[in-house]
Amino acid sequence: MVQIEELRTAFVGRLKQALDAKGIPQWGAGARLAKITSVTPKAVSKWLNGESIPGAAKMLTLANALDVKVEWLQHGSGQGPGGDAPPDPEQAPHAGSRAIPKQTEKDDWDDYAFVDKYTAKAAAGTGYDNAHVVLRNTLAFKRDWLRAKRANPKNLKVIYADGESMWPTISNHDVLLVDSSKVDPVDGGIFVLESTTDGTIVKRLVLTTSGEWILRSDNADKGEYPDRSFLHSESNEHRILGRVIWRGGDL
Repeated sequence: MVQIEELRTAFVGRLKQALDAKGIPQWGAGARLAKITSVTPKAVSKWLNGESIPGAAKMLTLANALDVKVEWLQHGSGQGPGGDAPPDPEQAPHAGSRAIPKQTEKDDWDDYAFVDKYTAKAAAGTGYDNAHVVLRNTLAFKRDWLRAKRANPKNLKVIYADGESMWPTISNHDVLLVDSSKVDPVDGGIFVLESTTDGTIVKRLVLTTSGEWILRSDNADKGEYPDRSFLHSESNEHRILGRVIWRGGDL
């Protein structure tokens, strides 16, 4: 996975390149971009300083205002400002030396799939009510790795864990890569589920010898986090939203 700091730094470089190509001086650009995107100057300052990345809607607004392709501004894919062709992948040779192939930025980013990262949380505890969910930014994953996991980027979302019930497998504030196409229960699999009583939760599904599915927390404190029945009836009390295929967080 590409670190978010690298994504932010690369985005800032492209944003400043687009500003230059449009003839907009960086001094005072913040106020102008804030007006264009209907956000506060502080929010734009964070974009220009690499502290955050615009969401999908604001990214599209920026791209249109700066006359660049949104996929280039967001991911570095395709042509940059003015429709310039990507740079020659080979460096010009010095006298007496051979040309050394050089991988371009476009080639680098084409190896990655960009998965939307949302503010939604799945409770590793008592349940979380995601009343308002917004797209925060994206995380990049190697396409080869996703293919090995048999995961289609179109079915993936990144959300957060909240609580300690799945510790040590999942810790509080970990990010979770969820495959929304995997909604059939699998013994031992970790899933994000939703119900009218629990809200959004993340639990391990376990099939008992009696054929009953239960929701299990990995935390050994069963007094605090006991096993619970997985109710999957016509009322759909627990609905599987997707399977967790990766988690990331601090050690």
